Amino acid sequence: MIRDVIRKVCSSEFGYTVVGETDSGVQAVDLILKLRPDAVILDLSLPDMDGFNVADRVLKIMPSLRILMLSSHCDDYTLFRVEKSGVHGFIDKNSNTVEILRDALKAIADGRIYFSQAFQAARMARRSDPRSFIKVLSDWERAILSLIGQGLSDEEIGERLNLSPRTVQTHRSNILRKLDLKGTPKLIAFAVEHGFTQVQSKHGSIPVYT
Repeated sequence: MIRDVIRKVCSSEFGYTVVGETDSGVQAVDLILKLRPDAVILDLSLPDMDGFNVADRVLKIMPSLRILMLSSHCDDYTLFRVEKSGVHGFIDKNSNTVEILRDALKAIADGRIYFSQAFQAARMARRSDPRSFIKVLSDWERAILSLIGQGLSDEEIGERLNLSPRTVQTHRSNILRKLDLKGTPKLIAFAVEHGFTQVQSKHGSIPVYT
């Protein structure tokens, strides 16, 4: 329904030509590379591949492509991943209006960026907090925390990341210490609360940033 509304306003009210649409991440990659659009409106929550992996794959081949992400998730970790993804804008579906969509598309069409107020507020809070996960956890620890939040054991995480269970256990202990948490249940609760379990991809890799 949301996609239908977006298509209609983009073509009838904004004057853009909509060359394709899909609800599949895999098909989105194929369509983008085939049709070569100027810009893409990309939902983060897709059934087969999350929007981060779609963006990563197409931007490697089409670095000039402009991407506007939208999502109903505005938690810390999701917005951190948006910031690191190299896209040009983000809007929150929960507070989205036609005017905001119009402004966001115009901004990225003009070569600028557009990030919602929720995104900017979360980024400022994250950067001003000395105990924020971006300041105390390494890339590997964030990736492992995401899997811990899904309830995976040390053995299962080790299989995913090609690490020994003992190494994963060491990372788990370090994460608990750095976040000043006591026990795995509180660690799982932290991961859920901060969005480490929100956006998952069946075909994508574990997000690790440099």
